[in-house]
Amino acid sequence: MSDALKEVPLGENYGSIIKDGLWEQNVVFSQMLALCPTMAVTTSGTNGLGMGLATTAVLVVANILVSMIRHTVSSQVRIPVFVVLIATLVTVVDMVMNAWMHDLYKVLGLFIALIVVNCAILGRAEAYAVKNGVFASAVDGLAMGLGFTGALTLIGLIREFLGSGTLFAQASNLLGPSFAFLEMKLPGYGGALLMILPPGAFAVLGFLLAGKRVMEQRAEARARNASGGAAPLVA
Repeated sequence: MSDALKEVPLGENYGSIIKDGLWEQNVVFSQMLALCPTMAVTTSGTNGLGMGLATTAVLVVANILVSMIRHTVSSQVRIPVFVVLIATLVTVVDMVMNAWMHDLYKVLGLFIALIVVNCAILGRAEAYAVKNGVFASAVDGLAMGLGFTGALTLIGLIREFLGSGTLFAQASNLLGPSFAFLEMKLPGYGGALLMILPPGAFAVLGFLLAGKRVMEQRAEARARNASGGAAPLVA
């Protein structure tokens, strides 16, 4: 959890907050947190999107509430208080999904309740919300949540496409009829079963991490060249 608890400078501009959440400190691709749901529920883009949005809702509301009570909760008991707060929010999300998104609820199953132990949520409460105002904390939670949602959805789409030749399969059944436009299928492609099994999740994540690292190295090299410095060799 060390990266998740990294202190964020007070007064940081919102552009930097959003960039951190989406890219620099992405929950999956940079901090390597919440890998259990990342590996388990990303058998399709629909599942990844649903899990990501549920986690985003908890992140945003948790950050807002933690920021609101930060001056009234003593440092000795703030961790238990934050855990109880997050558990309450997850319970509400669990009940809401069971009531209005029951098909998706059945697919995600236990992993909705396990949002409670997602280190990223408690980490952002400790690293940012407890030190900053309500609006900034809400932006931080939203950025981190959308970064997490994007990671899960991307991994799910790649695994789904390679594994079964579809994109956002059953989106209309799981998320509602308004999401039917997302459903796509590649004609004549049977798919590779390995990609929707656990080894496929690790393979896709590994390639995406490698790709992100290469992009960052090339960006650093361009920055060095632009500033007149010597650029390191990039594979």
